[in-house]
Amino acid sequence: MDVASLHEAYAGLTPQARLIAFRAAVPGRIIFTTSFGIEDQMITHLIAEAQLDITLATLDTGRLFPETYALWAKTEARYGLKITPYAPQASGVEEYIRQYGINGFYASPEARKSCCNVRKIAPLARALGGAAGWITGLRADQSANRAGLAMVSEDARGLIKLNPLFDLTRADIADFCDAHDVPVNPLHDRGFLSIGCTPCTRALQPGEPERAGRWWWEDETKKECGLHIGADGRLTRGAEAGV
Repeated sequence: MDVASLHEAYAGLTPQARLIAFRAAVPGRIIFTTSFGIEDQMITHLIAEAQLDITLATLDTGRLFPETYALWAKTEARYGLKITPYAPQASGVEEYIRQYGINGFYASPEARKSCCNVRKIAPLARALGGAAGWITGLRADQSANRAGLAMVSEDARGLIKLNPLFDLTRADIADFCDAHDVPVNPLHDRGFLSIGCTPCTRALQPGEPERAGRWWWEDETKKECGLHIGADGRLTRGAEAGV
């Protein structure tokens, strides 16, 4: 499938029209992975409103905020749907803790990435198993590392990946959620603009970029967990990004 042609075809469409077109263009199972951030909540609303045949899933790392779990339940009730959880294997978590300690991810980038591998990458591989398409809530203006993000790309796993909100701003999404009564995480109002696991997420300081609160002890230019890796081993981008 020519991802560059899809990007061009979807460029002038609304996010919901992009989702509808993507569902029509990609045969087979399509999965949307939500972490219950404001972008993902907007996408969930659009999928539910259009009644699209798209599987909703989440990575339950076991160390999410209580507010995230509460929003998970609220979202299912609001839209009358079920979000499939994918959790890390107990044996993998146990081995990680034996090797690094319960909070060993603070010690080094390698230790942190190993934790992400156990709690996120391995469950994601199970979630995406057998899928043809993958939808995420990534936006190009979330960080410098995501500035060259494509709307449509090919993932290293061979999946066709759609980021339907890639060219929207956070303000655009917040306005949409306000207008449509979309449930959002209350942590956003407390300075947590990007929300992951409890020990690896903090509120932003004034003037910090949107993802500065994630893995804040690491180099700002390298703060990705490895979920969104393209065929070249870097963050998934498309032909229009020059890779």
